[in-house]
Amino acid sequence: MKSFFKNVLSTIVGVVLSVVVVVLLFIGIISIAISTLDSDKETKVKANSILKITLSKPIVERASDNPFENLSITNMDPETEIEFKSILDNIEKAKTDDRIKGIYLNVPWVNAGLSQTEEIRNKLLDFKKSGKFIISYAEYYSQMGYYLSSVADELYLNPEGIFELKGFSAQIMFYKGLLEKLDIEAQVIRHGKFKSAIEPFILDKMSKENREQISLLLTTISDNILDSIASQRGLTLSRVEELADNLELNTAQKCFEHHFVDALIYQDELEEKLKSKLGEEAKLQLISLTKYNNAKVEKQGKISRDKIAIIYATGEINSGKGDLKSIGSVTTAKAIKEAREDERIKAIVLRVNSPGGSALASDVIWRETILAKAEKPLVISMGDLAASGGYYIACAADTIVANPTTITGSIGVFGLIPNLQHFYKNKLGITIDTVNTHKHADMGVNRALTAFEKEKIHEIIEDIYDTFIEHVAEGRNMSTAAVDDIAQGRVWTGYDAKRLGLVDVLGGLETAIDIAAHLAKLDDYRIVSLPKKEAPLEIFIKEITGGETNYIAKFLGVNSKYIKPIESLLKGEKIQTRMPFILEIN
Repeated sequence: MKSFFKNVLSTIVGVVLSVVVVVLLFIGIISIAISTLDSDKETKVKANSILKITLSKPIVERASDNPFENLSITNMDPETEIEFKSILDNIEKAKTDDRIKGIYLNVPWVNAGLSQTEEIRNKLLDFKKSGKFIISYAEYYSQMGYYLSSVADELYLNPEGIFELKGFSAQIMFYKGLLEKLDIEAQVIRHGKFKSAIEPFILDKMSKENREQISLLLTTISDNILDSIASQRGLTLSRVEELADNLELNTAQKCFEHHFVDALIYQDELEEKLKSKLGEEAKLQLISLTKYNNAKVEKQGKISRDKIAIIYATGEINSGKGDLKSIGSVTTAKAIKEAREDERIKAIVLRVNSPGGSALASDVIWRETILAKAEKPLVISMGDLAASGGYYIACAADTIVANPTTITGSIGVFGLIPNLQHFYKNKLGITIDTVNTHKHADMGVNRALTAFEKEKIHEIIEDIYDTFIEHVAEGRNMSTAAVDDIAQGRVWTGYDAKRLGLVDVLGGLETAIDIAAHLAKLDDYRIVSLPKKEAPLEIFIKEITGGETNYIAKFLGVNSKYIKPIESLLKGEKIQTRMPFILEIN
């Protein structure tokens, strides 16, 4: 009887919890649907308005139209994402919009990649050519927030504000000790002394070669950012570096004394300064970037029939279907083919923002770029990353465009196969007995590879590497020996990649579009984005039914970037062309 009541009680609790989750989910769906309808309304912009730009929301290459994205039990009001190109488009729109008198930057930090930040900054510099003002104010400036804000005509800080200028650091997490505790052996075969993507699984610190390449990367990036700040503030690079080394800008007063800000003021004083830019007795009217996105401007002439397609390739490269944050060989290849076969699309811009991934999937996409290039101009726009497999799918283009801070190269190949035999036996008490029809039939993750098997995998690695550098040599009009000399898995900034011949032009997405239009001899055109986004309802149905992902797990907040590398080790394709590390710069 006691057991009966216990089972009944547990069943009731389970039902109640399920009902609570469903109710919360339903409330979230309704609230988000309502907010989505509101966000689609056209925004009326009043005369004498100031565009307010804050970049605290995640900035992505393509934002999901799914109102249920990022919804979880701990977050019923999920943060919306901002589409990168919409930021550029809105700054360009404001440049010629007579209703917009200037821009107010309130950017303590930038929730974007380094290359994206650089492009937005360059767009703001272009905005200043209109003669309109840019004023920046914050209570706190991170390094990247200040880098972006330094373009302002007038730059202000709260009198008790905080300012960060300390230089740049790269930290890599190593999993060797964890794998040893779990009795998991990472079996590695690679080509490229700089191909250090496998290092976190076999070492407890950086190799000499990896430390060398990361040091060069950081130095190049630091010089670019600090020199850009110095030029806008009338300082020298050496002076900015000296202040960073000594942590000299540790008070708001010192920031003012060293000319990093023009004055120390409070929010109300900032508002008075903004009002003064609009004329006497003018009312302060600020419009957010999100609302301005729905503001209409008068367009001249008819809509062009000619189109330039931007094909987005964002995230890790894998076989099969992809989505807005991952590259699937089927999805991306199909999008390139669609653009190739559409007679109204006169040129293609492939926007690559990827650390690489599957060698096979990369080759499938590369083949489609070859077919597309034979029929119409193909231009690559590199985002924050276009490394390893990301460079593989880019190398055949007519023109490759990258920002100076883009991370690219990493031309190398590796195989990573875990041996789980001792993990099963020593940690889980599981043993495995095997019957084979042939000597190597059980080759895989349940036992150690033999020397013969490693040699056979090494032959595969060498074959893929040779194919990789041959593709690069053909696409870049270089010899394979010259490519091999700068390959070996080494990563480069866009600045160095141009010097080495891996990149043609330094610039952003808009530069790539301009080049594509020039190659296609287009004066008038419109932009289309591919792959086409799925309808929000269709995405939701797939997720809730488990068609694509475990929606309930995502709803409950089960996600962590720290376990992603281990997942890749255990589940990823074994032969990879992947960037050797994840670099986050703040």
